[in-house]
Amino acid sequence: MVPVTVLCGGLGAGKTTLLTRLLEDGEREIAVVVNDVGAVNVDADLVAARTALGGREVLALENGCICCGLGDELSRSVIELWKRHEFDALVVEASGVSEPEPIARTFVRGPAGGPYELDTLVTVVDARAFHDAFAGEGEPSRAGPDETGSKPLADLWLEQVEFCDLLVVNKCDLVSADEREAVIALLEGLQPRAELVTTEYGCVDPDRLLATGRFDHEAVRESAGWKRAVEVGVGDGAGRDDGDSGDGHDHDHDHDSHHDRDHDDDSDHHDRDHDHSHPPEEYGVEVWSYRRDRPFHPERLADELATLPPELVRAKGLCWIAGRERVAITASVARGVTTLEATGRWIASLPETQRAAHRRGQPDLPWDEEWGDREIRLAIIGRGLDRETFEDRLDDCLLTDDEMAADWSAFENPAPTSMGGTVIVGSSGDEIPDG
Repeated sequence: MVPVTVLCGGLGAGKTTLLTRLLEDGEREIAVVVNDVGAVNVDADLVAARTALGGREVLALENGCICCGLGDELSRSVIELWKRHEFDALVVEASGVSEPEPIARTFVRGPAGGPYELDTLVTVVDARAFHDAFAGEGEPSRAGPDETGSKPLADLWLEQVEFCDLLVVNKCDLVSADEREAVIALLEGLQPRAELVTTEYGCVDPDRLLATGRFDHEAVRESAGWKRAVEVGVGDGAGRDDGDSGDGHDHDHDHDSHHDRDHDDDSDHHDRDHDHSHPPEEYGVEVWSYRRDRPFHPERLADELATLPPELVRAKGLCWIAGRERVAITASVARGVTTLEATGRWIASLPETQRAAHRRGQPDLPWDEEWGDREIRLAIIGRGLDRETFEDRLDDCLLTDDEMAADWSAFENPAPTSMGGTVIVGSSGDEIPDG
């Protein structure tokens, strides 16, 4: 099987530069797929000029993202490429607005998984841009949806970081040593299990990128900092109102089952894992979980989302919002913009037969006699964020005892109502159109 390396990362992070340097190495025959959301794939032309075979092994997939609209075309194209040419490795350069996990599934579970094996999933990070967006001292800019209209770019950047097994921190010449360490600390909080390389101008040892045998889909999927915090209750303490800080059940998996759904500026850092003795906490990065067994008041929650502290880097997880008793809402906060998406059904909202089947399959599932499995379960990643104060702010958004007995349908509620529905809330508290 041909090993596949996927390059993800934000627009301008340096993916194409890294790829062209990889092709210049010349020790392996490499086939390339370059994806661009525009009608003219400039990156493909640049890459083709660097290949030994005059670009015959370069595929350009354009005017769409291979993570969504061009997914089937990606499968067909790489299978045809495999039939027509012999090569040692395939490198896929995704567009800057591509989500990594759907691309991974193409090679793990799709037809392309026959001749190919996903080997390495790389996310290239622009050190300067990442620092300014997430590690700076000032108020973060609160960008809306990306150019595809699907979700905020900051949210997409973090997803690219959270789903990978190699982080390449590029353009390190544009940040100071302290800024670089702050970026690294944040990245390690967001994705603690990925290998990390710091560099300039896309200079990375090819052995870090090709035929590493590193990729493990489930390990990568479960290793994001927010995911680990939600699943294992990192720093929970007495997180639940009832004092239960145990693991509980995996909402993400449960609901999946029943919904549709560069030269280095320091030679010590060149082409190697970042070797340092400090934990992320030394740079003010803390990861913990917030878990409660009563719902958010939708109006107070909306007000809170409009005034999130700049020290909040990431929040993600499941929300129980009063007035939305059927749907589990996934909240994703990045750079001051919150995406609320209806991603599943609470097991308690299912018909009795299905509900009973799910409960039999999960005998340890925490269950309230009145509300079933409904709960709030968020992972919080902050940099210098006052945990107690922020949790108090979230607690103030919960229904009071009197409100628990009130008519929840009377609340003004911006949360989505149907499966797959999405609402993006900006810093003003207003909804941002999502496409």
